[in-house]
Amino acid sequence: MRDADLHTDGWCLEDGEAYHASAPDTFAIPSRADRENLWPGDLVKLIFRIQVDSAKGPVAFERMWVLVRERRPDGYLRVRDNDPSSIGENEELWSGSELPFRARHVIAIDRGDAETRVLALQEPRRRWPGSQAGGGQP
Repeated sequence: MRDADLHTDGWCLEDGEAYHASAPDTFAIPSRADRENLWPGDLVKLIFRIQVDSAKGPVAFERMWVLVRERRPDGYLRVRDNDPSSIGENEELWSGSELPFRARHVIAIDRGDAETRVLALQEPRRRWPGSQAGGGQP
């Protein structure tokens, strides 16, 4: 499954590990073990770089929470849990859209509960190109 690309998809994810490496005292992230041990229903925060048409610049950066939907050998699929403020509603990058990410992108974790595990089982609003229906378990 391919990662999102700024030029192809209009958005991509920032590497949380790189942010932490450049400022370890001020940019903390969860341990690698925690970031590699996510389960459907967990919530994670990611940094999105989004193309925008704005006088402030051609890209916006937004930290947003997403719901882990499925574990994959090459990463995770998640469903958008909140919406970006820098762009208008769209089919590709809006709540309920399925999007790929990897452990290196995770900057915060909120472990799921019974309610979020049920939400993770729901069919996404839009599937990520190349993903197939999965059971949500590794």
